[in-house]
Amino acid sequence: MTFPVTADAPVSEREALSAHVWPATARLVDGELHVAGLPVSELAGEHGTPTFFLDEQDFRERAKRFVSAFRQAFSPLGVEVDVYYAGKSFLSVAVARWAHEEGLRIDTASGGELAVAERAGIAGEDIGLHGNNKSDAEIRRAISGRVGRIVIDSLDEIEQIVACATSLGRGAQDPVPVMVRVTTGIHAGGHDFIATAREDQKFGLSLAGGTALEALSRVLDHPELHLLGAHAHIGSQIQDATAFELNARKMLTLRADLHAQRDYLMPELDLGGGYGIAYTPSETPIDVPDLAQRLADTIAGVAKELNTSVPRLSIEPGRSVVGPAMITVYRVGVVKPVVTEEGFTRLYVSVDGGMSDNIRPALYGAQYTARLANRAGDSAGALARVVGKHCESGDIILDEVIMPADIRRGDLIAVAATGAYNRSMASNYNNLLRPPVVAVRDGVARVIVRRETEDDLLATDCG
Repeated sequence: MTFPVTADAPVSEREALSAHVWPATARLVDGELHVAGLPVSELAGEHGTPTFFLDEQDFRERAKRFVSAFRQAFSPLGVEVDVYYAGKSFLSVAVARWAHEEGLRIDTASGGELAVAERAGIAGEDIGLHGNNKSDAEIRRAISGRVGRIVIDSLDEIEQIVACATSLGRGAQDPVPVMVRVTTGIHAGGHDFIATAREDQKFGLSLAGGTALEALSRVLDHPELHLLGAHAHIGSQIQDATAFELNARKMLTLRADLHAQRDYLMPELDLGGGYGIAYTPSETPIDVPDLAQRLADTIAGVAKELNTSVPRLSIEPGRSVVGPAMITVYRVGVVKPVVTEEGFTRLYVSVDGGMSDNIRPALYGAQYTARLANRAGDSAGALARVVGKHCESGDIILDEVIMPADIRRGDLIAVAATGAYNRSMASNYNNLLRPPVVAVRDGVARVIVRRETEDDLLATDCG
């Protein structure tokens, strides 16, 4: 068999680790990938594969960058900025603690995420609760835990929260702090499944249709609720700050409209998250200090136009904090050359995970960066497709990637930027066990989420 060759030099001599894509501590040493000073062959030998390895120091630095950039940009305006870590991207007890230690609050979207934040010891006032279909139990838990805010997602939910608050003895003397989620009509974030501010989707209340303003007004009619402000999340994986500026303008205008109608100026606005990262070397992550300054300038300018004060601001980064800080390491099994219909040979490289630990390529057509991790290849590059072990032809981790033509059973492959939505969306498809998450820092590795066992798998089976 012959393989498409891209160059005569070994792959390892051509490829460098993109600083935007790989964790900050990732290095190549004699062709082997090291993270936090640890070689992946050693990590895989101790913890098995597939495994998520999370660079703790990189996570912390990215979290701190958001806090410092936004505080620096907004402090001249005399307003505070609250940074919430979007737990839906990836949440564990350790990660919640890290984020909180670096000055972030925790944004949750379910009772389970709320439970993790509580187990991490996060004070209720530093937790927010989202969700388009919250149960009474989730709302009661949030109210009982005195979370800092519940984000209302529908008109019906206003009455639902009021009923839960009343049953728990919360009234005008101790109102429940809430925000109202608004769909501003801005389509940003690439794939339709992650564009969350367009009108025709499940989240929030329409700005254009008037239900957002109606919801804000209704909240003011209930003394059991304290209206903190309005919330908008326009999408995910956005790499242009312009969309965030447009969103800010619309939200400030809504705030002024409510003030004109009800003589109430909301003290806060939440502009959500969705800040893009680089999954491949050709992509450029959003510049956080530049984004912060552009938003500060826009908000100050629009507030002046509207003759209103500048509100307290909150944002919700998730992917941009944890995404690049984590990699997934797989072990290669079957390597199969396949002649395509077009007449060239593609190398199918099967690994011991797949869509159960990374559903994003199948769900969104997401692209990743990967490399042979345990050694330098000693042959020219071949066009390869990295696939999983599930009973789906769409179980593809990387559709097209150049791998050394001598890649073989037992080798290790590392996939970069797998921190966001990979472990949190993982499943037991084909009854595979969900991988562990291992934190690495300063030459030390420790398990923060253990690998599932067959006992875990069978524990819920009542047959």
